[in-house]
Amino acid sequence: MRLAVVRHAESVENADKYNGFYQDPRPWTGAAAHALSRDVIGLTARGFRQTAWLGETLPQVVGDGPAVFVSQYRRARDTAELAMPGITAEVTGLLNEQHYADATYMTMRELFETFPDGADDRRHRKHLWTPPGKGGESLAVEVHGRVTAFLALLAPGAVEAGRSAVAFTHHTTILGLRAVLEQRPVTEVVEESRARKLPNAAVLVYRVAAGRYELEQVIEPPA
Repeated sequence: MRLAVVRHAESVENADKYNGFYQDPRPWTGAAAHALSRDVIGLTARGFRQTAWLGETLPQVVGDGPAVFVSQYRRARDTAELAMPGITAEVTGLLNEQHYADATYMTMRELFETFPDGADDRRHRKHLWTPPGKGGESLAVEVHGRVTAFLALLAPGAVEAGRSAVAFTHHTTILGLRAVLEQRPVTEVVEESRARKLPNAAVLVYRVAAGRYELEQVIEPPA
């Protein structure tokens, strides 16, 4: 069995992050910003090309008829539907991006000015920082807990024995998944990501044996 963890293809936010979404002052409330991020943000033309590449690549990794899971965010759902047409994915909030709540799309200046109490954690201990507002999630606690629950879905009895799986998800959620799958500290995974962020549409391939996960390879799309 293999587990392929896929970062969604390039979105319009990825491509134009600082020109359109992080305005200062932010023109939306936190709830509206989060709804925009979750429900509206779709793929770029490059993102569509990446889904075609994924459609060629994933069958070589997981074979035919894998179990497919995807986050509730549009950019992840679009990636899954275009890359694996004809396969019905299970949509799960366990694979959602980290919820930034009232801080969604705030610039650092606006965030620190509006919510000074959490500024030190955000600056120096980002993995422990809990975004302000309802539903705000820290990477080390809430996201880590969600991805641990997701992996329980892959336990024997939940997915047919020997059947591979694909998870379409997001950058920060992948950090949590890597910490659990590779049994490494979250801080170590975060530091690696700061040195080089996993690109959109990249695939992490894990071999699953006796309940343990071994990272086999990282496959990245053409530039």
